[in-house]
Amino acid sequence: MEVQKVYFQKLRPDARLPYRATEESAGFDLAACMDGPVEIAPGETVMIHTGIAMVLPYSTAGMVYPRSGLAVKAGVSLANCVGVIDSDYRGELMVPLYNHSKKAFTVLPGDRIAQLVVTPVLLPEAEEYPMDKPLPASGRGAGGFGSTGVHEGAGGR
Repeated sequence: MEVQKVYFQKLRPDARLPYRATEESAGFDLAACMDGPVEIAPGETVMIHTGIAMVLPYSTAGMVYPRSGLAVKAGVSLANCVGVIDSDYRGELMVPLYNHSKKAFTVLPGDRIAQLVVTPVLLPEAEEYPMDKPLPASGRGAGGFGSTGVHEGAGGR
C-alpha cells in the first residue's frame, strides 16, 4: 500500500505542527497560534489562527472536527460543525470556535482546538439531467425528512 503524505508548513515560528495523539488516531490535533490569550464570550464565535498551511493529497479533503473533550468539558465547539478544506487550498488553517456555555472561555497559545481528518473524496463531473425526463426510480423516491420512519423510543422501531 502506498503511503500518502500531508505536508504541513509553519507560517509562524511559534506554530505547532499538527500531530496524532496516538499512532492510530484518525485526526491530527490542531493547535492555536496567536500572540496571547483569546477570550470567547458566551454565544460568541471567534476565528482562531493555527499558523499552519498544508498540502493535501489529490482527491482528498481535510475535515476539521471539534475536539470532543473541549466540547463536553467547556461547551466550546466549531461554529460550522465540520469544516471542509479542499485539497487545493494553501492558506492558513483557521478554526471558528463557538462558545455554547454560559461563561467565557479562554484559548491559550498552543491549546489543542480541533482535529483534522484527511478523507478521500470523489471528484465526479457535473452534468445537467434533462427536465423533461424523470430521474431513475429508487426505493425511497422523493420522500424527504422522516419519510423512512420516526424513532419511537427504546422499545419500538
